[in-house]
Amino acid sequence: MDQIQSMRMFTRVVEAGSFTKAAESLDIPKGTVTKQIQYLEARLRVKLLNRTTRRVTVTPDGAAYYERTVRLLSDFDDIEASMSNAQSRPSGRLRVDVGASIARLLVIPQLHTFFERFPDIQLDLGVSDRPVDLIADNVDCVIRGGELTEQSLVARRIGGVELITVATPGYLAQHGTPAHPTELEKGHRLINYFSSRTGRQFPHLFERGEEHLEILGAYQLAVNESNALTTAVLAGLGVTQVARFGLQQHLDNGTLVRVLPDWGHPPIPLHVVYPPNRHLSAKVRAFVDWATELLGRAPYLQAR
Repeated sequence: MDQIQSMRMFTRVVEAGSFTKAAESLDIPKGTVTKQIQYLEARLRVKLLNRTTRRVTVTPDGAAYYERTVRLLSDFDDIEASMSNAQSRPSGRLRVDVGASIARLLVIPQLHTFFERFPDIQLDLGVSDRPVDLIADNVDCVIRGGELTEQSLVARRIGGVELITVATPGYLAQHGTPAHPTELEKGHRLINYFSSRTGRQFPHLFERGEEHLEILGAYQLAVNESNALTTAVLAGLGVTQVARFGLQQHLDNGTLVRVLPDWGHPPIPLHVVYPPNRHLSAKVRAFVDWATELLGRAPYLQAR
């Protein structure tokens, strides 16, 4: 059996945490992965993985072998790339994840420019506000908003998302226009946003000069997806804070009204993120550079 292929399968099992996920990400039968790992263990005469019916864990020998294998495979990929035309003409399958509203409003409408520049790249675009596990899900890179909590990932900051507080004219006619953020805690309906991962409700943040407020008022609706948030506020269901880059047309035609314009929201940092132990191939670098250029000139995505 091919030794390099066995090593690649082993690293995918470690990163995915199961034989099934590894096989799915490599698009091969699970039995093939199992046989390759058995071959590898027999050849090395060490146990690399502990297997149970529910999970796969790495043995101490397996962990040491994984660290060296990842470096070796990265060097191997570098050699392959340097001896081919991959750097000048990136090609192959690329798995990217992007937040829902950024994908719908900014990335997908401009993808034709990416494919014109890189016609040999096949893009698998995951669209969701739910954070993915880049390693376990075999994702090459993501465009992610918010503070980064996974310190092991490599991130390039490409801007900051400006959020504004809005409502429909009909809602404000019925409930009144608030003059201060604290008025949203009584007599108003907020549309909240909650974490897909934890279910935690995010407070509405307001800042003006040295004043900083967090508002978690009464709500009848909370959503966990940015496009749904925009749809809900357009339906007149309450007051909420939404990324401005997707709202300007509604502000211009009067279907939405900005509320509390003297109060801002701290910009949400926007990053392109990829795993540190994954070779930054020509195709990944091509997308990262293209996305950085695209979003860097998008309106209401602050450069700093």
